[in-house]
Amino acid sequence: MNPITLYGHPESGHSYKVKLMLDVAKVNYTYRQVDILVERDARPEPFRSLSLARFGEVPLVSIGQTHYVQSNAILIELADTLGLFGGSGRKGTLSCKEWLMWEANKLGLSLPHLRLARNYFPDDYPPGAVQWLASRFKEDIGRLDKELRDGRRFILDDELSIADFSLAGYLFWSNQAQVDLPGTVIDWLGRIASLEGWQSPYACLSQHPGYETFGLVKEEFDPRLAVV
Repeated sequence: MNPITLYGHPESGHSYKVKLMLDVAKVNYTYRQVDILVERDARPEPFRSLSLARFGEVPLVSIGQTHYVQSNAILIELADTLGLFGGSGRKGTLSCKEWLMWEANKLGLSLPHLRLARNYFPDDYPPGAVQWLASRFKEDIGRLDKELRDGRRFILDDELSIADFSLAGYLFWSNQAQVDLPGTVIDWLGRIASLEGWQSPYACLSQHPGYETFGLVKEEFDPRLAVV
């Protein structure tokens, strides 16, 4: 298999989705941390040239000489390349893709922006915008709660998939967004956190010991310590 390189950053839940999948899959790959707090055209090569032609964001994954961007698209490609976590059969594959499309327009919209608004850049979001994001998140997490009430272990029943990695990407920072999670979601996150290879986002994504977020809330959400 061609060598895999992942470019990411400790504050990026989208990077976390991809790196967590690779770690749980026990894949050999190279991880390079990119400083996303500097201007896009000042970021180090080769990431700068590779990313500027493709939205200029992390994560970016190189598989040999082919480069992939946008976290959910990367998850789909990795599942296909590795033959892992892509769902069983045509139905499972379709279900994975449906969930990834849902995440991008639902939790992937509301939760990251609530985290930014409440923990990082409160002056950049007008009150009406934060209220709207909070209402969107409440509806989105309610839908996930409804799905998990049937007792399934993971999103595709007992089968771990890229749908789990995608949906969980920012939920381990739910405390930084100042939102509460239903018990079903907390239990599901706990099952993900018990997987071999799992690490919390900052531990997973930081190449430097002692990394500390510049946000107001420094801690991450640990579902194993939550009282349900």
